[in-house]
Amino acid sequence: MECSLTNSLRVPAYDATTTRWLALGNEFSKVLPSFWLLGLFFSFLTSAVGAGSAQQTTPDLKGTWSGTFISRNADVSPFTITVKINLNSGGRLIGDASLISDCLKNHHLEVTVSGSNIVLAGSDPDGDTVTFKGTIDNTGTLLRLSYVINGSASGRCEIDDGTGTMGKR
Repeated sequence: MECSLTNSLRVPAYDATTTRWLALGNEFSKVLPSFWLLGLFFSFLTSAVGAGSAQQTTPDLKGTWSGTFISRNADVSPFTITVKINLNSGGRLIGDASLISDCLKNHHLEVTVSGSNIVLAGSDPDGDTVTFKGTIDNTGTLLRLSYVINGSASGRCEIDDGTGTMGKR
């Protein structure tokens, strides 16, 4: 069927179904760029979340770590510490420390990790306590730490604090 607007121009006539399909196609072409941008956004979001979770994995801290720490107090000598970190029977990280210090003897430490933050805290047989708190580097092989020693009845070091690093061997 054809419809004549003028004698020289003939335009095909459309029935109601064809007109609805053309209108639908026209509307779809208007929203198609929005769907494309929405898909691009979700693709980016998915890759960003995946990359973020890959960076959040906790490094394997089990093994031997050692380093030197320097007190903020001039009258306290620097000390070297070696910590062997393992899992206890309950699956928690623990460390056995051996060190040369005027203030501390060998310590049993509990190790707590949250993201890139780490805390090693415990006491020696005389009741002197130490807490190392800091961060794990991106390679999982270097701990940047500050420490606080709280004295006990032994009176060796009533309080001391300082900084240092421990590297994984």
